[in-house]
Amino acid sequence: MSHGKSFLGRMFLCAVLLLLPAVLYVDWVPHGSTLDAQWEQWKIKNEKNYNGDEDYRRTVWEQNLHMITTHNQEAERGKYSYKLGMNYLADMTPGEVAEKRMCLVNHHRGNFSGFRTQTKTKCYQQAPEDIHDWSTNTSVRTYKTTTPKNELPKSIDYRQKGLVTSVKVQGFCGACWAFSAAAALEGQLAKKTGHLVDLSTQNLLDCVTNMGCKGGHMMNAFMYVQENGGMNSEADYPYVKEEQSCRFKPSAIAAQCSGFQQIPEGDEYELALALLQVGPISVVIDSSLIFRYRSGVFYHPRCSKDEPTHAVLLVGYGETSEGEEYWIVKNSWGKDWGEDGYIWIARNRDNHCGIATDAWYPLM
Repeated sequence: MSHGKSFLGRMFLCAVLLLLPAVLYVDWVPHGSTLDAQWEQWKIKNEKNYNGDEDYRRTVWEQNLHMITTHNQEAERGKYSYKLGMNYLADMTPGEVAEKRMCLVNHHRGNFSGFRTQTKTKCYQQAPEDIHDWSTNTSVRTYKTTTPKNELPKSIDYRQKGLVTSVKVQGFCGACWAFSAAAALEGQLAKKTGHLVDLSTQNLLDCVTNMGCKGGHMMNAFMYVQENGGMNSEADYPYVKEEQSCRFKPSAIAAQCSGFQQIPEGDEYELALALLQVGPISVVIDSSLIFRYRSGVFYHPRCSKDEPTHAVLLVGYGETSEGEEYWIVKNSWGKDWGEDGYIWIARNRDNHCGIATDAWYPLM
């Protein structure tokens, strides 16, 4: 089956740097005392304190400021479809940022389970026949719609339909997989009950057999919730930005999961149709080039479709007045990053950044 390489055996180490207390967007390069003032303001807003290397960090910051300013000026002239901003990473070199990139960890398929204790149970359930067509030659079932292509609407945005909670901040913990999974479950819960509830990312971080703050995969989270009989809410089990012992409360179940499915790998049209029929979907993208994203439709020729590394939530798609198609993606790097915590990724451009490479959703 062609989906093997993006199966649940792949686990992702998420971006752990993006604790963004504030973002300073600069579209011009100040000089002299003005530059000094900007530097001091940026340090205060981003809570920066240095131990002997401030001169070096200041030099890197100025280089990044120049790069971002140049990029944004060229974007104004039409060279790029997106703009950048000076954020928490602005005192780091590209090499230093690259060291914090996500990595893939192989986990043997036969030993995979949602719990930290290695129990094996059947964790897949067929969805309604009028929506899905099932593959029969594998234990992993793949979504395939029967909806005609001409029925796809021009735009979808589940934020406007009450299926998306507020943007979260994962901090220095690589728990993107847990945020993505919890957000997908929140959408299905709201769709089923009419109530939008923040679910506990910490519950998943502490209790799922992933690598905690060192990475994981959202399938593990869905499997855990199904096998465990449910998960807690954020109110009952709040996020603390570090992995702790499992403290699940059986008496306070907020959501359950009856199964999960994968979208055909690399197929943006199937992804759009699944989004239409199902709701918000967990996806994984290459985030190596989006750290300084500010606004616009993100397209970069080096954004890989084969090496997605960061789990996020797909909540919709649309098109600009200039005809640029884009996906609406919810991140977990805070509201001060990107478009109030979201990024628009180029759509129907050869699976840009791997948006459709490894997409899953839970069933309720």
